[in-house]
Formats: sequence, structure tokens, C-alpha cells
Amino acid sequence: MSESGQLEQLYRVQGLDLELDRLRLEEGSISDDLRAARLEQAKINNQLEDTEIELEKVDRQARQLELDLASSREQVARNRAEQDRNATNAKLQSQFESVILQLSERVSDYEEALEPVQIQQTSLREKASGLRGELRAMRPNLSSLEETDDARVEDLRAQGEGMRAERAEIVGRTEPRLVKEYELIRKGKKGIGIVSYTAGRCQGCNVQLPVNIQQRAAGGKLPPVKCPSCGRILYKG
Repeated sequence: MSESGQLEQLYRVQGLDLELDRLRLEEGSISDDLRAARLEQAKINNQLEDTEIELEKVDRQARQLELDLASSREQVARNRAEQDRNATNAKLQSQFESVILQLSERVSDYEEALEPVQIQQTSLREKASGLRGELRAMRPNLSSLEETDDARVEDLRAQGEGMRAERAEIVGRTEPRLVKEYELIRKGKKGIGIVSYTAGRCQGCNVQLPVNIQQRAAGGKLPPVKCPSCGRILYKG
């Protein structure tokens, strides 16, 4: 392939690269409906996670109170049984009554403390159940939107298959050093490594090119001529 032909093919690669860039960018551009559905799902999931964490803390608190309450009730019952068996005089009766009274007050305290915790448990469980219901309700619509988006992405990728194949074929018969130079420039210049020039102006940065640069670029010789302003390879189409 002639040197000018090499640049011509490289310019074609640039066109393919730009189109492939567009397809990749479009892949990530989801619909407003899908974006909104995903955000709503994430918001509800976060709310559910926060609710379950809070419920776990309240459950632990309730279990401890229930254990303390059960233990105190057991102590009351045990002391009453011992009173019946061993309180043989008024003094012993008074001692048992004092202990039983203290334990009964403790039982009342635990019962009083447990009631609002149980109410909070019920409220949090209902909230968690409601949030799970919201997630289930939105699942069909979200699944449909995801399937539609998957099909869109597959179609975009299919569109790019032919371009990638053509690019690989062209690159395979282009001077490797020229391709590497183009790719390095493209990487640092917003995806554009080779540009044409019109009326003496670089189409990459719109700078008026010196006449000698235009003449050398028009020859299409290698190594390629670059714009003195933006550093991109120049191609006379």
C-alpha cells in the first residue's frame, strides 16, 4: 500500500473509531424511565436496610427485656413458694413479703419498659413489610424496562461488530508504527488522532496552517505531517 494510501486507510479508521465511540456512549445512555425506576428501587432498598437494622436493635432490646421479665417473674413465684413452705412466723412472713414486693415492682418496671418496645417492633415490622411489598410491586415494570434496555444494548453492539471487523482488517495492513502513533495522539486529543484540513485550516483546532505544512501534508508521505498547533496527524482528503 502506498504511503498516501496508508493515511487514507488511517483516516477511515478514525471514522470507525468515532462511530464506535458514539455507540459505546449510547450504550450507557439509559432511558429516563429506567433511570427513575432504578433510583426508586435503590431508595426503597436503602429504606428497607435502615428499617431492618433498626428492627434488629429493637428486637435485641425486646429479647433482653423479656428475659429479665421472665427471670423476675420466676423469682417472684419461687419466693412465694418458699414463703408458703418456710415462713413459720410473722418475722419471716414480713421478710418474704418485702422481697416479693421488690421483685413485683421490678416485674412492673420491665412490663412498662417492654410495652413501647413491642409497639416499636410492630411498627418497624409493618414498615419493612410495606417496603418489601413496594419492591415486589415495582419488579415487573423494572424487569420489563431492563429487558428493553438489554435489547437496545445488544442492538448497539451488533451495529458495532461490522465496524470492529473492518477496523481490525484495516489496522492489520497498516504500518504498525503509524497506527500506534495515531492511537497515542487520539488518546490525548479527545478521541481524534488524524484530521483533514480545509481551506488551509486544521479541522482539529481550526488553526490556519503554514503553506509549507499544507504542501508537505498534501504529499501524503510518511512519517505523517502533524498540525503544529494541536499535534494531530494531517490528511489531505
